[in-house]
Amino acid sequence: MNTFNPHLRAPPAPLHTDSLEGQVALRIAARLSAGAESLPHDISERLRFGRERALALAKQQRHAAALVPAQTVNVSGRAAVLGGPPSLWLRLASALPLVVLVAGLVMIQHHHDFEQITAAAEIDSALLADELPPAAYGDPGFSEFLHSVEAP
Repeated sequence: MNTFNPHLRAPPAPLHTDSLEGQVALRIAARLSAGAESLPHDISERLRFGRERALALAKQQRHAAALVPAQTVNVSGRAAVLGGPPSLWLRLASALPLVVLVAGLVMIQHHHDFEQITAAAEIDSALLADELPPAAYGDPGFSEFLHSVEAP
């Protein structure tokens, strides 16, 4: 089923990749140093001056980056967010779903109460509009009367 192909290699492990990158960097530096010996003096001086300027600029940038707090990426679970204190708008946007949920629940409760009041009002209006007095409904013989009327 699975056949071994010696020409295909698995990707190198991260530690192995770092050592390979270091080896490549050393080879490139050695090749550049060997080529720099054969350059004329004025070109090598310009290269030295450019190298010193680049090092000074890199040192300034590192120093400036150390003074300014950088935003870091904190990964928790599946979400990656920028570190730092949350802004007011972010807090309000986070609370908005909760506010909408509570408003929806209040509206559902209001609608339910309204439906109960409407049903009770219909029953009350039917009782008051009926020919029987409301006291008759509390009489124990009334249920017997209802069952006997419905039977024939």
